[in-house]
Amino acid sequence: MSLDFLSNPELWLALLTLSALEIVLGIDNIIFLSIMAAKLPEHQQARARLLGLAGAMGTRMLLLVSLSWIARLVEPLFHLGSMAISGRDLILGAGGLFLVAKAGKEIREMLHPQAPSEEAAARSRVSFLGTIVQIAILDIVFSLDSVITAVGMTNNLPVMIAAIMIAVFTMMLFSGAVSRFVEGNPTIKMLALSFLVLVGAVLMAEGVDIHVSRAYIYFAMGFSTAVELLNIRLRRVIVGHN
Repeated sequence: MSLDFLSNPELWLALLTLSALEIVLGIDNIIFLSIMAAKLPEHQQARARLLGLAGAMGTRMLLLVSLSWIARLVEPLFHLGSMAISGRDLILGAGGLFLVAKAGKEIREMLHPQAPSEEAAARSRVSFLGTIVQIAILDIVFSLDSVITAVGMTNNLPVMIAAIMIAVFTMMLFSGAVSRFVEGNPTIKMLALSFLVLVGAVLMAEGVDIHVSRAYIYFAMGFSTAVELLNIRLRRVIVGHN
């Protein structure tokens, strides 16, 4: 990266804006990662989260240095009636379907909890490698969305790489706290899984060229989270008074 970067306010602004956007776009990624890692034995969870986020950073960087391939991804592969379907549409649609199915399965398990002994046995059967592979599959989908956003904001490759590194290291720093909070509050976990179903549905919609503004999605997620945090606070106040 040129030293001109240090004296160029436009590049600094692009870096800060893009880093913030990458962190926001990574919220659904880190929620999914935390829920998947929680299925593993406790001593493997932190390593799974870090490997998952490192994989996300690696995937984003590989996509950034393959910009010509990304450009071809948005070109139509075939048509369904008047609707053009591209490689990006297929990836987003398949990733959205996977996310809806996985989050739906987690919701069903929450509504039909296992006995503690059965849950411990189930954790021991969960494969560390299998969990990382599932995280990697979703990393590809989330990374594609993230990189397309980055390319749309700036054409400066070092700025894009720096923003992704800042976002991923920030997520690494808070991934443990997010995971503990989600696991320690069942209603927050249910809300997080519902968000993943919503994000998956939006990805599937984008796969068939139905575009939904992410601003609406993130506003709904932020508002719902704020209400649930108030509910958690209210329950603690009621318990404290009793």
